[in-house]
Amino acid sequence: MKRIDEDLFARIRDKVAIVGIGHLPFSKDIGRPISDTAIEAIQMAIDDAGLENEDVDGMSMFEMEHTHEVTIARGLGVRNLQWWDKISYGGGASAATIMHAAAAIACGLAEVVVCHRARNRGSKAARPWAQERELVTDDKALHVPWGLIRPVDVIGMWAHRHMHQYGTTREQLGNVAIAARKHANRNPYAMMRDKPLDMKTYLEGRVIGYPLTLFDCCLETDGALACVVTSVERARDLKQKPALVHSVAQASGPNPVHLANYNTPDLQTTAVPCAELLWKRAELKPKDMDCAQIYDAFTPLVILGLEDYGFCKRGEGGPFTEGGRIELGGELPLLTSGGGLSEAYTHGFNLIVEAVRQVRGTSTSQVEGCKNVLVTGASGVATSAMVIRSE
Repeated sequence: MKRIDEDLFARIRDKVAIVGIGHLPFSKDIGRPISDTAIEAIQMAIDDAGLENEDVDGMSMFEMEHTHEVTIARGLGVRNLQWWDKISYGGGASAATIMHAAAAIACGLAEVVVCHRARNRGSKAARPWAQERELVTDDKALHVPWGLIRPVDVIGMWAHRHMHQYGTTREQLGNVAIAARKHANRNPYAMMRDKPLDMKTYLEGRVIGYPLTLFDCCLETDGALACVVTSVERARDLKQKPALVHSVAQASGPNPVHLANYNTPDLQTTAVPCAELLWKRAELKPKDMDCAQIYDAFTPLVILGLEDYGFCKRGEGGPFTEGGRIELGGELPLLTSGGGLSEAYTHGFNLIVEAVRQVRGTSTSQVEGCKNVLVTGASGVATSAMVIRSE
């Protein structure tokens, strides 16, 4: 493993780049097949990069997409896919698509890889928890029979424990939701761009899974997003400023139970082993990040993410959100597009697209002089993360 770390990740670090991004308008009902919307988003990303469809020879996608690589490649007019894969665990797969693409390029298995996420809640890829009507056979059998059915039920337990153990308050959870909404209000693509949120409104939100209320929960969104990844050498001849892939990691942690692995010391989630790998492979550290796109299916995951990825000590994630610290102009702006809470919930792929915008300097909530950005996948499942940076 040490040899792999030294050799493969040295070939990835700052030598592979995201060169194109694209996404369709977000909606509550996109009304189109996933394969069609995926093709359109990928086409936008290829055009953004200044490449041709025939240049694509690799593809990385979410396992939840219920469509096939060859279908998408045929629709795009790709001549020959030389490498492809699918990655499981929903939001845990987000940054992993970039990691797998970067590894393929670094190993010479492909030259131009497209990564994407397309979501249509009316399809077979709809809410997984809504399908728990019969015998549960996987690790969900450890908690579904006891009433922890929806993700909000499971994450509510994490929130309860963090509040009890560290004194985290609802107002601190509210700081996350309000920061995301402020950033979304600047974003013309955001689903909640015209709906301000203040603390009074947040605290009065209807309960969804106590202590979590309406504004602690991500949106339900349809959409399609894509990125194009290639070598830095090739990137320098293309249209856009490259976003260099600096460090990447995947991790499951010990004895993982989907979202509900409560038997960990000090509330450690699967993000802890992922963070250890990420920073080990990086020359940059948490203090070097200019902003962070921390996976935000629910507000407590952002507070846990701040702790897990080393921005503060265990139990200090709640206070870290105070005083505008996580808003634009603060020490560490988070979720600068609005994230899953206020832009769109697409299993975290919109966080990747926003990170690229920050490095390019084109975000609607642009962090001044932004050079380094952390992007994380979902905590509580087998997850992934990456750091991207400007040249």
